[in-house]
Amino acid sequence: MGKKKIVVLTGAGISAESGLKTFRDSDGLWEGYEVTEVATPRAWRRDPKLVLDFYNMRRRDVLTAEPNAAHLGLADLEKDFDVQIITQNIDDLHERGGSTKVLHLHGEIFKMRSERNERLVYDIREDILLGHTAEDGSQLRPAIVWFEEPVPMIAEAVPLVQAADIFVVVGTSLVVYPAAGLVELARPGIPKFIVDKKIPYTSGLPEIVAIEQPASIGVKELQKRLTELLD
Repeated sequence: MGKKKIVVLTGAGISAESGLKTFRDSDGLWEGYEVTEVATPRAWRRDPKLVLDFYNMRRRDVLTAEPNAAHLGLADLEKDFDVQIITQNIDDLHERGGSTKVLHLHGEIFKMRSERNERLVYDIREDILLGHTAEDGSQLRPAIVWFEEPVPMIAEAVPLVQAADIFVVVGTSLVVYPAAGLVELARPGIPKFIVDKKIPYTSGLPEIVAIEQPASIGVKELQKRLTELLD
């Protein structure tokens, strides 16, 4: 018999413990910016330099951040399970933490794309500047899914969630759609866990086991509970 499939949906709460800020902090700002100023197509049309500067800062933050115990703990599950990470995060901390199967729903900070053609994607570790162009001659922008843009990777995520033997949510408030809707696609009757320091309202999902802890502590507890499932 093969390993059981675990699908883990992760959000900003797991990266927060590595020092990366989130839009969902108490003031609803990210480094003092409103979402609409820096993370929408309108913002890009209005002030592309501001948007580039903002994401250049994010990229530098990620370069200096390190995976934390939660990232390492999820990677460690691969010893006993077939683990698929589906993350809303744009950082590469899951990969650096050792996870081998990571799907980024909202894009990646170390990728950039043509503003006209989303299929022209390139790796980037430095800053993107105004005047940096793709091979089609158009300005390069972060390969990030902004608010008010479709989330193309959701189509790949859906069958992965539907095939899960165990479904886990770590560090997400389950308010950003369409990602939040994935929870409802997990098959009835399979073990489901949510790890977050503040568990959102999930009474519509009675099967979920809540572990109300920060991600690093909660993933340790999750590992213990998953080991019990193997016994």
